[in-house]
Amino acid sequence: MQTYGIKFLGTGSYAPEKVLTNADLEKLVNTTDEWIVTRTGIRERHVAADDQPTSALAEQAARRAMEMAGITADEIDLILVATITPDKCFPNTGCFLQQRLQATRAACFSIEAACSGFVYGLDVCSALLRTGRFKTALVVGAEKLSSIVNWNDRSTCVLFGDGAGAVIIQAVPEEDDCYIASHLAADGNHSDILHIPAGGSSMPISREILDNEQQYMVMSGKEVFKLAVRAMASSGRNALAQAGMTHEQVRWCIPHQANTRIVAAVGKELGIPSDRVFVNLQKYGNTSAASIPLALDEVVRTGQVDRGDYLLLVAFGGGLTWGANLVRW
Repeated sequence: MQTYGIKFLGTGSYAPEKVLTNADLEKLVNTTDEWIVTRTGIRERHVAADDQPTSALAEQAARRAMEMAGITADEIDLILVATITPDKCFPNTGCFLQQRLQATRAACFSIEAACSGFVYGLDVCSALLRTGRFKTALVVGAEKLSSIVNWNDRSTCVLFGDGAGAVIIQAVPEEDDCYIASHLAADGNHSDILHIPAGGSSMPISREILDNEQQYMVMSGKEVFKLAVRAMASSGRNALAQAGMTHEQVRWCIPHQANTRIVAAVGKELGIPSDRVFVNLQKYGNTSAASIPLALDEVVRTGQVDRGDYLLLVAFGGGLTWGANLVRW
C-alpha cells in the first residue's frame, strides 16, 4: 500500500479580546502580581465572552490557518479538535467547527488528552493522512478554560486562559515528509492530581455537586511539576532518538506553556539552550491544548522559523498524558 508524507501548509491562532491581568485578579482572590509572576511567569490571560463557545475560538484560528495555507473549506476532508472544554458533551466540537466553516466534505471528531491534546491530535491526523484515505486535515487545539475554573481558587484561577491554535496539514509524496517522529504516552495511575471531580458518568451533576463546587478543575501543583518535567523531556528525547537526531539540530523547542519554571526545566533536561525554547505564556497563561499551536503560530508569523528548520513540540497534561512531535518546517 502506498504511504504518504506530511507537509505543513499553514498555522493560525486566536485569543479572545478580553484580557485579564494579574492586577485584575488581585481584586478577585487573595493574590498579588508578584506572587503570580514569581511562581508562574504569567502576567495576563485572555477570557472568552459568555457567547463564545470553544468552537467559536477554534473557528477564528482555523480561518487564519486556512488563509495562510491558501485553501478553502471544501478542500478540508478531516477535522480534529483537541479540547477538554467542548461546546457540549455531544455532538463533538469538531462537528460544530465544521458547521461554522461549512467544511461539509470533512469527517469530524474531537479528542480529550488535556494539555497534550494537540500533540496527540497531530499524530493521529498525520497517521490518517499517511494512508491516503484523507488528503487535507485541519488540526485544532482550542479551550475555554474560564468555563471550568473556580474563580475563588487562587491556586488554579491565576494559571489558565482561553484561546485556540490550528494547523493545516496535507498528504504529499513520501520523500517530502516533514513529520519526522513522535512519541505518545500516558499513566492513568496519576489521574487524580489534575482533573475535574464531577460532571461525567461516574459523578453526574447534582445540586450537591454544585454546592460543593466539584464541577471545577483541581490540581496538585507540586506533583504535576515533578512529573511534567520528567515526562516531557523523556518524550522529546524519544522522538529525537527515533529520527537519529540530537538536540543541537532543533531550532525551536516549543513546550506546553504551563509555567516558566516547567518550561525552563524541560529545556535544561533536553540540553536545549533557553534562547531556543519558545515561551509566550506571559501573555496567555496556560491554554491547555491550545498552547502549543498558539505558540507555533507566533513563531511562524514573526519570522522566527525558516523552511527546513526542525521544531520539537512537547506536552504534558491531565490523564496523565504526555508526548512529543518532531517536525521539519
